[in-house]
Amino acid sequence: MAARDLPAGHALAAADLTAARVSPEIVPDGHLAKSESSGQWVGRQVSGPVRRGEVMTDSALLGEELLIGSAPGSQAVPLRLADAATVQLLRQGQLVNVVLSANLGLDGPASNEVLARAVPVLWTPALAATNSLLPGPEVDGLVVVAATPDQATLLAGASARGKIFLVMVK
Repeated sequence: MAARDLPAGHALAAADLTAARVSPEIVPDGHLAKSESSGQWVGRQVSGPVRRGEVMTDSALLGEELLIGSAPGSQAVPLRLADAATVQLLRQGQLVNVVLSANLGLDGPASNEVLARAVPVLWTPALAATNSLLPGPEVDGLVVVAATPDQATLLAGASARGKIFLVMVK
């Protein structure tokens, strides 16, 4: 379990986990044991904030583990949002519709198209510490969502076709 509160993006060290006696029936799958080989998790970054005493699992780590629990075939897709401040409203698991807004010609009206509906947010740097996966201004407005393969294809090149906005849904 976590030995202390850890900020999102924190790179794990051996001292960040502490052993605790708990019933084997309540230990979740994928838990990180302090006795494990340190090469498996030391240096890996946590994807969100972790509270002291929380049982750490592989799903809390950045990387392919972000997709644990997602629908089979899900893909993690990074998106650059037109309004960078939007990421401060988001949390992991928040469902969003991804909307592409493009102008039709120089003075033409804007066209809005929903590219993906109710996709979950996997990662956002808004909560990350300075040692996050991608530090600095290059993460402004960046968010990662889980998408189906068809949605991922639409989303991957969307920012080249217009501005991307998110609508939070229930």
